[in-house]
Amino acid sequence: MGVPVLIMGETGSGKTYSLKTFDPKEVGIFSVEKGRLPFRGNYGMVKHATYKDIQKIFANPKLKRYVIDDSQYLLVNELFDRAKDTGYQKYTDMALAFRNLIHDVNHRLPEDVIVYFLHHTEQDGNTGKIKAKTVGKMIDQYLTLEGCFDVVLMTAVEGAEHSFITQSDGFSTCKSPEGMFPSVKIPNDLKMVDSAIRKYWEL
Repeated sequence: MGVPVLIMGETGSGKTYSLKTFDPKEVGIFSVEKGRLPFRGNYGMVKHATYKDIQKIFANPKLKRYVIDDSQYLLVNELFDRAKDTGYQKYTDMALAFRNLIHDVNHRLPEDVIVYFLHHTEQDGNTGKIKAKTVGKMIDQYLTLEGCFDVVLMTAVEGAEHSFITQSDGFSTCKSPEGMFPSVKIPNDLKMVDSAIRKYWEL
């Protein structure tokens, strides 16, 4: 079983930039909406990636690390493609497709393959918590996104400092296993996160 990891944050908060510490040969990138990275480097990238593009590579993975950037656009793009469909079935289908992608990582990839879902955030209208962004209340009824992941990190920006938050303060849905990371706030270095996860679970 592979390891899905959710990295949440607002646009421009350092989610994609955290990839910079990886050697280009170490990581495969599925760029769902954008076609460029915010730093230089000859990184392997599938531009405008779809579910089919991702699943095709996951059927025979060659790398130990993959990134889906920005994963919420898999939901958004399907929503717009089906904008004229009436009824709630399209929301059920969207939730199922996204859940199936996570399920494939959890159950079909080799156990030492980690897939990072870089995802935008939103504020829950009922609880006020910062959570993973979806495309409507119907999705939330069918799928508690963070519940599909054992590790959920969130970006934080203070002046010029960019960090990852590893545990919830009661106002977010961050979480990580006890002792996996040295503190609640860590540098937004995805390679360091990758090393910590592999060491903790002996991957």
